[in-house]
Amino acid sequence: MTDFAKRVTSIDISGIRKMFESAAPGSINMGLGQPDFDTPENIKNAAIKALSDGMTGYTNNAGIDELRAAVAEKLKTENGVSVEPSNVLITAGGSGALHASIMSLIEDGQKVVFNNPGFVSYGSLATLAGGVPDPVPLRPDLHLDVEALKEHFSDKKTKVMVLNSPANPTGAVETKDTIKAVVESAADYGVTVLSDEVYEKFCYGDAKFVSAALFGDNVVTINAASKTYAMTGWRIGFMAASKEIIDQAVKVQQYSLACPTSIAQYAALEAYTGDQSSIGVMKKEYEARRNLIINGLRDLGISVSMPEGAFYAFPKLDLDTVMKIVAGGVIITPGAAFGSNGAGYARMSYATSQKNILIALDRIRKAVE
Repeated sequence: MTDFAKRVTSIDISGIRKMFESAAPGSINMGLGQPDFDTPENIKNAAIKALSDGMTGYTNNAGIDELRAAVAEKLKTENGVSVEPSNVLITAGGSGALHASIMSLIEDGQKVVFNNPGFVSYGSLATLAGGVPDPVPLRPDLHLDVEALKEHFSDKKTKVMVLNSPANPTGAVETKDTIKAVVESAADYGVTVLSDEVYEKFCYGDAKFVSAALFGDNVVTINAASKTYAMTGWRIGFMAASKEIIDQAVKVQQYSLACPTSIAQYAALEAYTGDQSSIGVMKKEYEARRNLIINGLRDLGISVSMPEGAFYAFPKLDLDTVMKIVAGGVIITPGAAFGSNGAGYARMSYATSQKNILIALDRIRKAVE
């Protein structure tokens, strides 16, 4: 019998994928965090042009120069974060940026702090790097507990903290003061912050996105074209950090995938430099869907807070009820898939049509009767 590496056998397949793959035919998919919008035409046309122009070979390990420059300009003009193109690494989605960052920074036995509940990849990536996942419970309102984080930062084994706002799975958006306090506290203890900002464009009401790199130098900004431009399958993301961190992360990327797909990089170049009107269209629709699903769940007597960002609802539902809902034809994910403190909740993605949401609500009503 083959002996496998414990760093792989000690992690499991994502609970999100498990629910998706086990669902009955005809189910409404509210499990995957994938926009149901098509990639905008100008971006697809840029990919077609890249093919026609023969841009089909290897690129620089760090990505094409034009895209690195476009990302640097985007960070400066939209986020207020000044970086040079040399501070940018183009990756295979936001997941590639997280992987390259954590592999570059974590030694065996060092801790990676992240919110509990939080995105499923953070702990598994820490384990794959030889590190130790260190989930920190959120406050009852599903926001970061800064004082609890400080206690974990003070542990000498803590090396990295993953900050995610707007957050998956909760939809929480942290305030400027909270993000500033987290970054400054992390710096006091020599902890590097990885700021996962893939949902930055989708904040609703009074919630405002704030980039963590505004408040310190020891921050790695992670983002992707995936959610912003409905490009999940194109697999283009980026990380922006000090030259020292980028130099190490490039080596991780070089020996794992060489470079992101050339054609997708040229498509992403158009995404970041071309017409941005699709973002506003998607945001407006997501907000309408958010209101529909939250009001519908509340009408059914299900307790749920109003998400401030991203495209997830995180209602209070026990596992038995979740399984009844899934059996009833609506794919949702048990909250425990996102950490122990997610037990008693479920994640519902409203990156699906209003028609589907109405059908899902009717099926949920029947399941919980």
